[in-house]
Amino acid sequence: MADNIHKLREKGGDSEKITINLGYVDLGRIDLLVQEGFYSNRTDFIRTAIRNQLAAEAEAVKQSIVRHTLELGLRDYSRADLESLKAAGERLHIKVVGLARIAPDVTPELALATIESITVLGALQASTELKSALAERIR
Repeated sequence: MADNIHKLREKGGDSEKITINLGYVDLGRIDLLVQEGFYSNRTDFIRTAIRNQLAAEAEAVKQSIVRHTLELGLRDYSRADLESLKAAGERLHIKVVGLARIAPDVTPELALATIESITVLGALQASTELKSALAERIR
């Protein structure tokens, strides 16, 4: 199962949309920087600001990942992975910073039999019925 861990690229086509609220003065200052050509648009400014802040806090993030035994990047869980766990009588605690994907052919019954808890800081991709079945185990 360890070969299913992939490091996510820093930039990529896959992204998650978020919404933020800004005060009018901050928004105006961003618009001024865009108008002056420092950034191509508001999104460019916000992405740059977020990346700069994450770079500044990189060591704290790294230490937290180690302390909480989190996996970083993309983590896939296949039907075969979960069937192996079930056969071994083991239960899984999913802890991911990034993207966790549960294969579409995983049934809710198999997931309930093998997944004890799910903690994802980022995004969880799984079928709607799977998320519904595991709702009480998702933190």
